[in-house]
Amino acid sequence: MRTKTLSRSELVSLSNDIRLACMRISRRVRFESDRELPPHHFSVLCRLEETHRTNSELADIERVSAPSMKRTTGALVEQGYVARADDPQDGRQVILSLTPEGRKALRRIRRHRDEWMLERFETLTDDERDLLQRAAVVLAKVASK
Repeated sequence: MRTKTLSRSELVSLSNDIRLACMRISRRVRFESDRELPPHHFSVLCRLEETHRTNSELADIERVSAPSMKRTTGALVEQGYVARADDPQDGRQVILSLTPEGRKALRRIRRHRDEWMLERFETLTDDERDLLQRAAVVLAKVASK
């Protein structure tokens, strides 16, 4: 199936519409699907799932100040989701890692987010779901560039 070539102004409009829709979905998934953790706490848990890190590394990755990250990780330690350990090679550094409870929280939150999306997809027609399935491939391609 071949469609017409979009003009520059139509392409600009499409890119704006897709960007806004993706942002709105992302925001709603983060804020409406789960009340257990603020989104920035969830993001830090995801980073620690990959590997253990320092507060400085996390602050750089998340693009926040070191004091802000220290407050965030402090709250996650208090909740039992993150563990602190002294760096064996540099006593000035603290290594942060995910606890078993932190891993459970990640699974729980991801499940809630998936369920939130699933509820919305269940209200769509078969044709709309098919279109989204094809669009997911294209959006993944756009995101990888």
